[in-house]
Amino acid sequence: CNWFVWQYTTKMNTLSSRQTAAAEASTSASRRLPTQVRRCSVKCAASSSPSSVKEVTLLDYGAGNVRSVRNAIKKLGYTIRDVETPADLDSASRLVFPGVGSFGQAMRILEQKKLVGPLKDYIQSGRPFLGICLGLQLLFEGSEESGGCEGLALIPGAVTQFDTSLGLPVPHIGWNNIAPTRGSDLLDGVGDRRVYYVHSYRATPSPANSEWVLATTQYGGEFVAAVNRGSVSAVQFHPEKSGATGLDILAGFLQPEEARKTRAAAAAAAAGSSSSSSSCCGSSPAPPSVSGPRGLAKRVIACLDVRSNDQGDLVVTKGDQYDVREKAGERDVRNLGKPVDLAARYFEEGADEVAFLNITGFRDCVLSDQPMLEVLRRASERVFVPLTVGGGIKALQDASGRSFSAVDVAAEYFRSGADKVSIGSDAVDAAQAYYARGGVPDGSTAIEQISEVYGKQAVVISIDPRRVYVSSPAATPHATVHTARPGPNGEQYCWWQCTVKGGREGRELGAVELARAVEALGAGEILLNCIDNDGVGQGFDLELVDAVSRAVTIPVIASSGAGAPAHFSQVFQRTGAAAALAAGIFHRREVGIAEVKQHLAEQGIPTRL
Repeated sequence: CNWFVWQYTTKMNTLSSRQTAAAEASTSASRRLPTQVRRCSVKCAASSSPSSVKEVTLLDYGAGNVRSVRNAIKKLGYTIRDVETPADLDSASRLVFPGVGSFGQAMRILEQKKLVGPLKDYIQSGRPFLGICLGLQLLFEGSEESGGCEGLALIPGAVTQFDTSLGLPVPHIGWNNIAPTRGSDLLDGVGDRRVYYVHSYRATPSPANSEWVLATTQYGGEFVAAVNRGSVSAVQFHPEKSGATGLDILAGFLQPEEARKTRAAAAAAAAGSSSSSSSCCGSSPAPPSVSGPRGLAKRVIACLDVRSNDQGDLVVTKGDQYDVREKAGERDVRNLGKPVDLAARYFEEGADEVAFLNITGFRDCVLSDQPMLEVLRRASERVFVPLTVGGGIKALQDASGRSFSAVDVAAEYFRSGADKVSIGSDAVDAAQAYYARGGVPDGSTAIEQISEVYGKQAVVISIDPRRVYVSSPAATPHATVHTARPGPNGEQYCWWQCTVKGGREGRELGAVELARAVEALGAGEILLNCIDNDGVGQGFDLELVDAVSRAVTIPVIASSGAGAPAHFSQVFQRTGAAAALAAGIFHRREVGIAEVKQHLAEQGIPTRL
């Protein structure tokens, strides 16, 4: 990729005002687009019958997690052949291109590997092609991401950032509906079921690309959810992370004839059931039901705190205010189950995401933690929703003196099956350094480096604060709230102090200040814990969640304190939380994920049922 910016020509009228500003901010002559962006035509050949050999060629250019794509394809009965050289594209019969990371980084790698021309040739040949996420965006003329960059220019239009001034969290993360513009083998089985998105940039429909647009989604306006022309298709969402719905979409691409038969049989069975019901009741068939309000669903996330017990086995545990040992006896580490089995159970029960937080104290190097990496690999074979992993994601040096960057560490997790990485204590250090520099990023932090390569949506910051009471806002330099829960001496105000080392050490930094700093450094999401509420089961700290979600434009996940379904509806109704996470109540089956979701739907809160 030649990291270009838009040239000041009449071509600029196709770009948004934000793109124009981005171009003006970048003046390097080496990054200019040609005066006329090339437009390529695509042959609109009808899809041919699937090859007798059930093989898929995968274009994995080495950025991000494509293990889940591989697992989903294998689950449908196909083998995978990787693109190693440009010549591999010439012999491919079906190509899947799962783009991950930033637009500029992806184009740069494709250029370095001399794949841009062969990829265009493949798409123009009329052979089946499926792009995923960035694999859709790269088909357009260019993107304002990465300072402005030229794309493959197969579809008219530019990719632009979501408008944060609308008050919606960006990145757009979670489960949303799609609105097809026409019938297709790819999407005919979706119906009203939601699919999983995670992106900060989007393409918008226009008269120039209308013949391409297959489906749209609403999020602060309409954007392109899927495109199709002949045998060429691409989706902005992640089918490999969209559960059974996503597997059905992949089946529609890989084996369209079989998918049509399966869907027809399912529709006939549903119609027969509806007919029997209506004859019995003497009424006309009911229209298809809608699972609550449409739009981006509030997410319910299952969290697994994973650590080695005293016998060296990796187990799921849960603490009370971060103490994971039993209260009596020999104070063993609480063992609530095996990580992979529990993760698979939560997927089957309807969890929207699963998070693994590795709370083991590493004696050497996180990259030597083969059991945790194996947990991710095995979980990704059984769990087709997003996986987040946290623990030890930073630059480090092992016992032999080898050095690894934060990107190296994150890359190993991504290759093993993680979709997002969570950074904890190191984020506090990064934020304090950021403020010491006068609020100026310098590119030295793990947050900046990982988000530059993999995109901000891949970086989650885990905040572990505890409540501190003060008599008035003037008593502290930190952001305070007037609390409805007065302190032990009647204090009417509080702030939340950030901690490190599992809550054992406090820092002179507030949760609100930390959230603002990490957003500026490139984080895409915040996992907001609360030491005071952890394991208590009396509900989330709504004042904390509200304060932090108001302070940033990125999504906030509420954590710590859930004990009943009503606690989830409360945090969604009274704060700007995009998701809520729980652990112990799910592990011990005190509350079921389906029970929580049914309650949310009954309360009129968008949810994926």
